[in-house]
Amino acid sequence: MKLAFSPASPYVRKVTACAIARGLDAQVERWKVSTTDPALVPVNPLSKVPSLLTDDGMALYDSPVICEYIDSIGDAPKLFPAPGPARWNALRQQALADGILDATQPRRREVALPQDDGRREYIAQQQGKVTRALDALEAEAATLGALTTIGEISIACALGYLDFRYPHEPWRPGHPQLTAWYEKVLALPPLAQTMPVG
Repeated sequence: MKLAFSPASPYVRKVTACAIARGLDAQVERWKVSTTDPALVPVNPLSKVPSLLTDDGMALYDSPVICEYIDSIGDAPKLFPAPGPARWNALRQQALADGILDATQPRRREVALPQDDGRREYIAQQQGKVTRALDALEAEAATLGALTTIGEISIACALGYLDFRYPHEPWRPGHPQLTAWYEKVLALPPLAQTMPVG
């Protein structure tokens, strides 16, 4: 497998964390590439990372798809639970965590641009999404485990991205249970070996 990646991407981190959790990291070749590099387009017409070329030449993109593909390989315990309530919960958690990332990544660009009322309103809307998501995660933090599902890995990667890109907006105040969970899982290999750079 060949993974197109950027070392700062939280979506790439999620994919890599899944590969580590499943014991497949050594099977993933890394291809560090810019999203402006024309060489990425044949792999992903959206020119985004992560993108994955499977061993049989199939191109996969978007982190939920790639993570589920990785989870389909081998016999290690699955990160995507079998159909039923546990699966829907893990997928919902993944969507909530990805939503945090979707609200924070573009906001970095917006803050760097000249500010007007429309831009300030957009930034406030995105901040509100993150605040509400963190409050929802705090309410269920006591149920989170040791990075054994795609939901837990996604949540941890989202919190790590907030630490990485928004240290001036600390998320821990008001979220003691979520903080305690995150501090416990931070030392586990899927997170410890994938700290963002850049």
